[in-house]
Amino acid sequence: MSKTESKPTFGEVWPELNDGLNYSDLIHPSDAGSSVIDFYSNKYKSSAPLQGWLQRIYNKQITIDGRVVGDPETILRAGEKLVYQRLPWKEPDAPYLLEILYEDDDLIALDKPSGLQVLPGGLFQQRTVLTQLQWRRKRTFPSSRQELNPVPVHRLGRGTSGILLCAKTKLSKSRLASYFADGTSAVGKKISTNADVNSPRKISKVYRALASGVIQEDEVVIEQPIGLVKYPGVATGLYVASSSGKPAVSIVHVLQRDVKTNCTIVQVEIQSGRPHQIRIHLSYIGHPLIGDPLYIAGGQPQSFIHNGIGEKFAEDGGYTRPENPVPGDCGYYLHAHKLVLTHPTTSECSLYAIDNYNHGTSPTNASDVRGWWCCSSEWSLHLKPPPPSPS
Repeated sequence: MSKTESKPTFGEVWPELNDGLNYSDLIHPSDAGSSVIDFYSNKYKSSAPLQGWLQRIYNKQITIDGRVVGDPETILRAGEKLVYQRLPWKEPDAPYLLEILYEDDDLIALDKPSGLQVLPGGLFQQRTVLTQLQWRRKRTFPSSRQELNPVPVHRLGRGTSGILLCAKTKLSKSRLASYFADGTSAVGKKISTNADVNSPRKISKVYRALASGVIQEDEVVIEQPIGLVKYPGVATGLYVASSSGKPAVSIVHVLQRDVKTNCTIVQVEIQSGRPHQIRIHLSYIGHPLIGDPLYIAGGQPQSFIHNGIGEKFAEDGGYTRPENPVPGDCGYYLHAHKLVLTHPTTSECSLYAIDNYNHGTSPTNASDVRGWWCCSSEWSLHLKPPPPSPS
């Protein structure tokens, strides 16, 4: 794509309300004999407090085999289908336009804007990249070709911008997913055997980030495990730097230091794909991302203290949003800058997907640093023959 060509875009404006959600449970013999309120308040206590589940029952949002439940003490029987109907709600604001960087019959590479979630989760069930891909597919192939079902094959944090790779067929999805999984699983072996972390891989990701403080070393290899801990407001737990976590490796290269504004522009290649890895690793070495509302030096959250919501619940019966920052909060500067991969079907070539940044100007203050780092980019595609097979 030349510098004068504009990139194709797609996206539909989000509706005011989403479609709501249905959560289904098939009652197993071990749950038979429990009341509806006991079932929900015990099994899904991370979704809502007791009073919230009572409210949902009285609002006629719970059904058993299609019949509305009016009495919270209704006894469940094995084999029954229990459904909680979550009412439509207005999701937080999010961008909707996506730029297409590259597309063929097997995959599509997108430029994801900061603020847009990749897959459904939490408050964002409709305003996601996946939804826009599904809507585009319906417009492009209204007759519904089953072999074309584009889905993201890796995640970028909601606040992270840049290259997002999506598979368009089941075959490409399975192969690309295996590339990512192989890279992550190989990290532990490399660490334990002291192997070269720069050994050839079928896929690699490189990011640009704006870190706080001035990093003195030109290159830093961070080998810090990442694990889960309990954290208020995040039902599944929070990923942090943890000695008991899973292996994770990030290679950090300094691109530019700004002593006056006390920040550093870095390029980071991740050898593993742990959630929030770059945010955790840079904060672990004492240089959290500028604007990161969650992670501080040491790779830990700002606070583990529950800013007490107690048994308070929101209008829909669920817990009110915690005051503590959560992983999906934006504000930090992190951009998926480069993606290098072996094409999932045309193995005779490798695809180099590079998001090129203009390094012609030098920032002179904090505002300039952000503008220089976030400047508009050009996309280029390079094909190269595969490396010779070992004899």
